[in-house]
Amino acid sequence: MHTLATAGDSIWSDMFTFQIPATEKILRTIFVYAAVALLIRVFGRRMLAQLNLSDLVVVLLLSNVVQNAIIGDDNSLSGGLLGALTLVLVDYLFDRVAFMIKGSERFFDGKPVTVVKDGQVDSKKLRRLGIRDGELRTVLHRLGADHASEVESATLRPGGSFDMTLKRDEQDANAGELEAAVRRIEARIDERFTALEARIPLSRE
Repeated sequence: MHTLATAGDSIWSDMFTFQIPATEKILRTIFVYAAVALLIRVFGRRMLAQLNLSDLVVVLLLSNVVQNAIIGDDNSLSGGLLGALTLVLVDYLFDRVAFMIKGSERFFDGKPVTVVKDGQVDSKKLRRLGIRDGELRTVLHRLGADHASEVESATLRPGGSFDMTLKRDEQDANAGELEAAVRRIEARIDERFTALEARIPLSRE
């Protein structure tokens, strides 16, 4: 019985006793968060867009690479929960600062980059972002364009998503636009019939 009690105490102790100081755990989490955010801010916009397999692999492995830097020698449940709580709070604080200070979101997240304007691809911006022509074509096709010449504008957002607007002539008409077009055609037809009736009087029997 004493052995079972000792084993039980050991399990609970391993689960909930910090194996490194809580302050160190918090500082490790904050430093890793800031470092990863900086790396992604400087190098990782196309990585967030996941334009090819290598980008996906980097995203999947990144958390595993920095895991030990966060947890250190602490595998306790309480240590993991403290690290998770710290991450959530730091992210919340960053968002609040970006919301409260005008223009700070550009500092934290960067600004959108327009890579296609009026059907013309900006090759310099593509090179700076590390995006190949084939990857851009894949993105545009996924968003509904067969060629860059059909695109009014395509912009890579800080979060890695693309916004695209097709030229007016290339856009699909919605139901309201089709109904309006039908009404205009019907009105023109009525006008033509009225004009014909005015020119050609009906014959009297």
